[in-house]
Amino acid sequence: MIVTFISQCEKKALPRTRKVLDAFANRIGDNTWQTVITEDGLAMVKKLLSATASKSTAVSCYRFHTRKHSELLWIVGNRHKFNEWGWVPVNRTQKDVFMDVMTMKPKQNEVYANTQLQPLVEHSFAVGYLSYQLFQHLIQNDDYRNLAQVAFLAGCLHDLGKLDPEFQTWVRKGKQKDETDDGQHIDAGKFTFEKHPRHNELSLFLYNLFDDGNKKLNRTLKEALKHTIYWHHAKPYRKEQNIGDLKGLYGHLKSNIGQEGIKNFIEQAINTLNKINYLAKDYDNHLSMIEQYLSWEINELSEQIEDSLERNQFPIFKHYEVSDDFEALQGKIRKNAGHNVLRACVISADRLVSALTAQELMEYIAEHRLDELLQKLLNDGSVNLVSHIEQGLEHFPNSERTQKQHEVATKLTQIDDVAVLAGAAGCGKTKIALEWAKLKNAKKIFWVCPRVQVCLGIFKELTEEYLPDANVEIFTGEYKYTNGLDNPTHEYDYLSADVVVTTIDQILSAIVTHTKVNGLIPFLDAHVIFDEYHEYIPMDIFNLLFAELIETKKMRQPEYKNVLLVSATPHYLYLEKVLELNVNHQICEMPSFNPSRYQIEFKTYQDKQKEDNPFYQVYQDKCTFVISNTALLAQLGFIYQKNQENSILLHSKFKRSDQKSLFNEVFDSFNKQGTGKYQILRSGPIVQASLNISCDFMVTEMSNPENILQRIGRLDRFGKNSAVNIIQIAITDDVKNGKCVGSSARFLNKLHSLQSAKVWYDYLTEQLADRAFTLAELYQVYRSFYAMPSIQTWIEQDLQSALNSSIQLLARKVAEPTKVSSAKNTTKKRKISKHSLRGDSRFIQLAKLNVDNYQAPEFLNEYTYTQPLHEQDDYDNLTESLSYIKDIGLIDYLAKKHGRIDPAHPIQPIPDKKHALKMMMLENYSRDADFPLYLSYTQEHLDLINESRNSNAVYYAICEQQAIGSLSLDNLLTLTIDAETQE
Repeated sequence: MIVTFISQCEKKALPRTRKVLDAFANRIGDNTWQTVITEDGLAMVKKLLSATASKSTAVSCYRFHTRKHSELLWIVGNRHKFNEWGWVPVNRTQKDVFMDVMTMKPKQNEVYANTQLQPLVEHSFAVGYLSYQLFQHLIQNDDYRNLAQVAFLAGCLHDLGKLDPEFQTWVRKGKQKDETDDGQHIDAGKFTFEKHPRHNELSLFLYNLFDDGNKKLNRTLKEALKHTIYWHHAKPYRKEQNIGDLKGLYGHLKSNIGQEGIKNFIEQAINTLNKINYLAKDYDNHLSMIEQYLSWEINELSEQIEDSLERNQFPIFKHYEVSDDFEALQGKIRKNAGHNVLRACVISADRLVSALTAQELMEYIAEHRLDELLQKLLNDGSVNLVSHIEQGLEHFPNSERTQKQHEVATKLTQIDDVAVLAGAAGCGKTKIALEWAKLKNAKKIFWVCPRVQVCLGIFKELTEEYLPDANVEIFTGEYKYTNGLDNPTHEYDYLSADVVVTTIDQILSAIVTHTKVNGLIPFLDAHVIFDEYHEYIPMDIFNLLFAELIETKKMRQPEYKNVLLVSATPHYLYLEKVLELNVNHQICEMPSFNPSRYQIEFKTYQDKQKEDNPFYQVYQDKCTFVISNTALLAQLGFIYQKNQENSILLHSKFKRSDQKSLFNEVFDSFNKQGTGKYQILRSGPIVQASLNISCDFMVTEMSNPENILQRIGRLDRFGKNSAVNIIQIAITDDVKNGKCVGSSARFLNKLHSLQSAKVWYDYLTEQLADRAFTLAELYQVYRSFYAMPSIQTWIEQDLQSALNSSIQLLARKVAEPTKVSSAKNTTKKRKISKHSLRGDSRFIQLAKLNVDNYQAPEFLNEYTYTQPLHEQDDYDNLTESLSYIKDIGLIDYLAKKHGRIDPAHPIQPIPDKKHALKMMMLENYSRDADFPLYLSYTQEHLDLINESRNSNAVYYAICEQQAIGSLSLDNLLTLTIDAETQE
């Protein structure tokens, strides 16, 4: 291909980039290069430029398709040197010209909120008013009118810190080229927030000062107000943590503006509060909360400041404490839920107001039209959704089963709180949930799932069976489509469909981030269905944040709660102890109409032996699902017997394209009208929930009650078999005894499920061993299991362990919204947040390994995926847990080798004696998809540095039948050694 590079670099970046570009292309001008190059060569140029990129770097790359048609491929460095098409500005002026839309000039005695030159008084009042109205609209419950007033006060006070003379100097300079986040960042030139407070911190400082001794607000409301003021922006990341508390804030503020400056700052704040209060009462005489709940008299300034600093600190983002007291935990959940709603209201209102010009804002206030702005946030939804649901339900026959489903849906609508739908797998819970939404006159539905695979299953059902004529959207990190996986959703239409199928991660981003916090508004306003919610219970952090989401819906009046929990396996203890639900009145159960009979066979085996291990046996006679607790066991079993079975493998350790294609293969083969292309499915837990597929025989690894019942729900799901269906449950002696020994027991203990699994095994053996039963009987056993006081003690132990693990992680601030100042990036480059809720993941790259003959695997001279040529294209990549990579010693290995193999990586120039720095840089850079961790190398790269393969290396295994996924040599070797031993 023919490419052209344009450099707009400055300072030291100029010679660095010229050196790279001169090596690959011909210079055809002072700042222009052109050449014919391969895709691999172009990827290397981009990598080398990225490795040395700084604020002064700015290089764009264009591809020429014809003489008249060029395409921007990517930009490295400062994107502000180019526009969205990559064009370079050739002239500029600081003089006013007739095309200027900005006609207002800063006034000498006015204080401003942002670069729109909105007066701070009007801006603050408007945000306070809209926060108040938004809270009332969303909650619609007089029991929370005090929190609505807190929303008003927080909105009025949130930007008071912008009276800071440093901010006012900055904002008067005019439109800032790097303006972000409503003008809160002044980082330019020598100024830095490393040693100066941000405006949200100063706003909190002022409120604490004025609130001194005020008893008009109770302690809970004051905490909520302080929390909202401080967290209306993400916490700034400071390398040296110079301002870690209010004392540090005051010390740096005093150093920067002096004692007299602080006095003037406080006097200005009092004057501004008076003006906001006057404007509020003039707009609506009922808005007198500022004078009712705040006192802004200053007596002895220095003493009052000192006392305030002693008594106050920056608010903690999430308030939790390790305890075995469920009642205390419920109180913390309620408090955090209230904080979530307040943040969402204030931040959303702030963004609405900040989007206006100063003149528009003044007009909205003068004409008393601020309420009109709320319509931009509040989507009434589709008036046609109910009719679409009705049309979808008409296709079902008026059978006894349909009548019972209608009866259950009607009962759910009569529950004046959170409703819970329980019922055996295959009983039609999706249909009942839709009918519930229809009877509740839903205009918009959020269908929230625990995993992407569950989303795909629901999306397929809704678009193909239930709602073919409605707008149904799938919105996850990987999938953003409407009405089909061949119709990408435009960015402007995200979350706008009649039904949005999404993961819990997307919803939780509204309460653990700053940028997506406004996502809580449509969530609260819509009808919400939480599908397979039981999966959150053993998951660190998710079990608590899910409870907060439920609590935000519970804050509303009964007729507006509009939330339904759906699962075949309701965890009764979690519902009662954590969500505070009445399990006797808030759960409606749909009975099973599946007449099939089942029988459990327990199979005891040893972890390290294959001769009696059911996961290594060959299955040929029936359509069989072999479901293990981990992807690794599914992989090894598949490799071991792939030549003796017509099998397919599905788990979570594939690259994105393979995962998508294999999911479709599994669904097409094993659904109700399946092709039957495959006879055996070997899988991790990925298939156990909300996937409408079925088999005739099942082997499953022992797990907690919820997982076992979910898996059995894939066995004869459609009730076709006349013979008894056999479920073989494989269990080790360690799990039977509740000991944390062996891989299976350690895995269950990690999931906080070991004791539950142990007593569940005992109970199943006692109740159902050696006899056939129906699904109705099995679910009765499940209910009675949770009702046994002696068993509840063990279940509660696991539940408490899961919750306390979450609390400990939250205490490490892994879910705090944190802001690191950086330039805007409009590319689709994938990055992993430092505070990911899904664990400490990193992007990885793997060499390929052919395991057609697992005893003599073939090392291929290629990698799993290539980086996309166009920066707008998605990466077909892989991720892995950093803790796993560290445990097998590969970070240390990469720090020694990778700089020699990849000269474009930023660690290359670092000397070997700084080994620890190299490891840290590898870990940090691998959050960026451009710098993955190479967990294995091709032979070509190993020969380059005269090295042999690392025994702990992880490869991307493939075979003639399909991809196997990420697999370490050590784990593959267990098959080889065992085979040799048997011979």
